[in-house]
Amino acid sequence: MKATSDARVNTTRPALAARLAALEARDTLRFAMCGSVDDGKSTLLGRLLAESGMVPEDRLAQMVRDSKVHGTQNGRPDYSLLLDGLEAEREQGITIDVAWRYFGTDKRAFIVADCPGHAQYTRNMASGASTAELGIVLVDAHAGVLTQTRRHAAILALFGLRRVLFAVNKLDLIGYDEARYHAIEHECRELARGLGIEHADAIPVSAINADNLVVRSPRTPWYGGKPLLEYLETVPVERRLDAAFTLPVQWVNRPDHSFRGYAGTVAGGRVAPGDEIVVLPSGQRSRVARVVGGDHDLDAAAAGQAVTLTLADQIDVARGDVIADPARPPQVAAQFACHLLWLDDAPLLPGRRYLLKLATQVIGAQVTEIKHRIDPDTQAHLAATRLGANEIAYCNLSLDADIAFRPYREDRRLGGFILIDRETNATVGCGTLDFGLRRDTNVHWQELDVDRAARAKIKGQTPRCLWFTGLSGAGKSTIANLVERRLLAAGFHTILLDGDNVRHGLNRDLGFTDADRVENIRRVAEVAKLMLDAGLIVLVSFISPFRAERDMARDLIGEGGFMEVFVDAPLEVCEARDVKGLYAKARAGKIANFTGIGSPYEAPEAPEIHLHSDQESAADSAARVVRLLAS
Repeated sequence: MKATSDARVNTTRPALAARLAALEARDTLRFAMCGSVDDGKSTLLGRLLAESGMVPEDRLAQMVRDSKVHGTQNGRPDYSLLLDGLEAEREQGITIDVAWRYFGTDKRAFIVADCPGHAQYTRNMASGASTAELGIVLVDAHAGVLTQTRRHAAILALFGLRRVLFAVNKLDLIGYDEARYHAIEHECRELARGLGIEHADAIPVSAINADNLVVRSPRTPWYGGKPLLEYLETVPVERRLDAAFTLPVQWVNRPDHSFRGYAGTVAGGRVAPGDEIVVLPSGQRSRVARVVGGDHDLDAAAAGQAVTLTLADQIDVARGDVIADPARPPQVAAQFACHLLWLDDAPLLPGRRYLLKLATQVIGAQVTEIKHRIDPDTQAHLAATRLGANEIAYCNLSLDADIAFRPYREDRRLGGFILIDRETNATVGCGTLDFGLRRDTNVHWQELDVDRAARAKIKGQTPRCLWFTGLSGAGKSTIANLVERRLLAAGFHTILLDGDNVRHGLNRDLGFTDADRVENIRRVAEVAKLMLDAGLIVLVSFISPFRAERDMARDLIGEGGFMEVFVDAPLEVCEARDVKGLYAKARAGKIANFTGIGSPYEAPEAPEIHLHSDQESAADSAARVVRLLAS
């Protein structure tokens, strides 16, 4: 492409439309542009669009007018206004959402994810990185490499980008100092090397003056590399052209009894009628009978095409399954090692249950262990029991069932996932699968001849779990003890798991942090399930302050076998009953994270029975529970 100048502002809309049509036949590069706040991302990209002739004359004129009102360049043309379309962005002079830009030259077309710089918008930056083939990290030459710069580079590495360009911007603020530039360039390359990024490049630029954007700048005679646009036109990117066929099933299409098809988008490779396939995770095999695209059959379909497949055999295929080439199938596992970027303000707690979405599959999941947290400044591996917003960690992940996957480095579609809060449906984390844990593939469920029903039958009872929850001092243990005495007197087989008693043995290694409370309830729920399998009526008396963990216990045990008993009393009543003096110690600061004082209690929203222990006797409350159980 030839050098451009400000004369290009005369681009007309018809000429622009013709130019865009021609670009459809060109190679396309997807890149993410990111960096810290005020590093000049919008200015650089806006100037690049204008210099490449992709901005109509009337839009440029509007930008010049807006610069006098909203601009940050003292009345001079502010090219960032070509991009900051949201009113909030214009008022604050920042980018707060991912903006997708499209432009091109005679050699290549570009799809750009313009990512926000503020830490609170890291989720948006991660969204842009997840589809990019190249990452561009802007670095303010005056400010140098900042924590957010390092975090963004780490996120690009997390999402598998093997090539990153560091655009050292605002050279005008340092007088085009060669030594300063090379010091920053060295620091950037060392950062990339520590993150495992294979190819790290650097270009000195000044977006405001268009230095080294389209042509080499005379103000940097010491720089002998390509200007930014030429770099983008010629930079090689790795693309997997030999991917094996995979199709995650989005929908089972069965309009009537004569047709059963499996709809989805081909994630890799190609498929044609007659091809042998395998359905994962079940492992069933068949052949493709038809490939249907829209309202007609196709001879074949390739990656990116939305199609419906019909199979030669009647086999069980459901949404979330993956139809694949049996010669090179995805792996199957339920436990993984993964990198995780946490996005929510509420912390990640190991053991808490979330939903995982990978391709078209949605399944229950929990982080079982945080192996280490990654420091964004030093890349050091730090011990952690929880993750805060925008923190990155290496974790072990456990799912409720097997899924088909590929490591993210091999397949973004089958290796990248998000975590979803089960109550709010908000996306709280995103990550990449590294490998399936070997212990998962070596451990198999053993079918037993004697099951829960058989054990319950010999006892003449129906197993149930009565889960007593409430503040310390509300009367949980007292009421649960009375309930067990009545059941025992009536000839029932029971077991009572009390919070204090269990902490003397099974959970003696756990403290009272939020993370330890989650693990405390997870272990107790697993024990309660085993006791139910033994045919017993299980009474669990734990504060269990978090609604998410009580829901986890309900899901684990099963709706029919779980009965939540909310023992409710005002905080002042619980404090007045405090024979152990725990509330007094908590208010004096001697006990940290005490529920009701230093840590919250989330009351049940729809318990099977709600007891007001300040309004009725423990004996009356116990009688109500027994009547509910009998009913």
